[in-house]
Amino acid sequence: MRGSPREEGPAVTRPLDAAVIGAGPNGLAAAVTLARAGLSVRVYERDERAGGGASTRELALPGFHHDVCSAVHPLAFESAFFRAFGLRERVGFAVPDVSFAQPLDGGRAAVAHRDLARTRDGLGRDGHAYERLMRPLAERAAEVAEFTGATLVRWPQHPLTAARFAARAAEQGTLAWNVRFREDAAPALVTGVAAHAILAQPSLAAAGAGLALGAYAHAQGWPIPIGGSQAIIDALVADLRAHGGEVVTGHEVRSLAELDARVVLADVAPRALVRLAGDRMPAAYRRRLAAVRYGGAVAKVDFALREPVPWAHADVRRAGTVHVGGTRAEMAAAENAVRRGRMPERPYVLVSQPSLFDDTRAPAGAHTLWTYTHVPAGSSVDRTEAVIAQLERFAPGFRDTILAVSSRTAVDVAAHNPNYVGGDIAAGSPDLRQMLRRPTLSRDPWRTPIPGVYLATASAAPGPGVHGLAGWHAARSALRHEFDIAEAPDLSRGAAG
Repeated sequence: MRGSPREEGPAVTRPLDAAVIGAGPNGLAAAVTLARAGLSVRVYERDERAGGGASTRELALPGFHHDVCSAVHPLAFESAFFRAFGLRERVGFAVPDVSFAQPLDGGRAAVAHRDLARTRDGLGRDGHAYERLMRPLAERAAEVAEFTGATLVRWPQHPLTAARFAARAAEQGTLAWNVRFREDAAPALVTGVAAHAILAQPSLAAAGAGLALGAYAHAQGWPIPIGGSQAIIDALVADLRAHGGEVVTGHEVRSLAELDARVVLADVAPRALVRLAGDRMPAAYRRRLAAVRYGGAVAKVDFALREPVPWAHADVRRAGTVHVGGTRAEMAAAENAVRRGRMPERPYVLVSQPSLFDDTRAPAGAHTLWTYTHVPAGSSVDRTEAVIAQLERFAPGFRDTILAVSSRTAVDVAAHNPNYVGGDIAAGSPDLRQMLRRPTLSRDPWRTPIPGVYLATASAAPGPGVHGLAGWHAARSALRHEFDIAEAPDLSRGAAG
């Protein structure tokens, strides 16, 4: 379960129907969809294991299993692809009652329970204002996921939900963001989620990301896969192989010319596709891909702990995710400093301690702690001490719990996964302009002008996150245009291949 063994592909006597470059969640989603349609499919992965941004590895010490990038999966239950695939039937998940929490100075905290009414009751004078902000979206979380789960260049299936979402994003994404609030806990709770986007605060795109994630938190919760994010990858690989597909690891594709396949789906960054395509790519499309802007980066710090994090507030100890950064104003200052290319003294830190909910992650009695903080793109600065200082601020004595540390700078993150250009785990800045043009302004942005070549990557719509949607949409586009298969294949567990 800790990874996919290397598999050398057998000699092929006829061209493949489809070759997929990259065995991350999107590449595997594309491969599963194509294989379920009855096509011959092979996936090529440069790493020795499948997984990409959803890998799980021993990093700090033997026996401590850390997620290399994504750890908590708000879209595991809401993604249309994962629902069609029946992910919940294939992978065990822990769903914490406290989806996320925001520690504040003085031993206080804002706490987002899955139960929205309970969250309201803990937010003082702003409880009802927070509930009014979130309830219309949480009650229609599946509709929010539909609206945000494809290209935005189309009319939404649920226009009223889209309008409610847009109105709230317009409020929380502008200088009007504090109008409904009177205290500091509720706005900190909202901004802690919005800051996942690594964008300016406030901004429309950051607010949109935060509202969508918040809606999922109060609907079905933010699930944590038992065994690590690798469990999601292993389920996809198992289904692909069960339907005749192959995965070849330790194989870096350097040119599209290497691939003898009717179609190619590329789970790569746009600049990588430019290199792979060479002269096959039309000049106008090359310019569009070259214009893709990459955003802020992450520096990641993983800890092996002798005991749980000693958060000052008891409810924070029950949270699946903790946003560390203080008040809304403090987090905005930190995120805006990163946008200006500066290193914040008191950074925003995203934290998860999955071993609280999954005892496979660490030896008995010990714990794994997953953290990352935002830094300017291409940074080579180790942020271990800055992260520890922020954790000590809200969890006094944290330093004494540390057994070992594994730290990666933004440069290291990019080296591990070339899709994360400069350490940008969103694979392209998810600002509003680029979310509309991801990577181009089109109702079918996954289809490239190169015959038979499709983008199945987080750099294409709908953007970052472990949801498989970009790969799924790319595969369905390829089925329609290249194989004249209009109906999407049944991906459910019991369906025949």
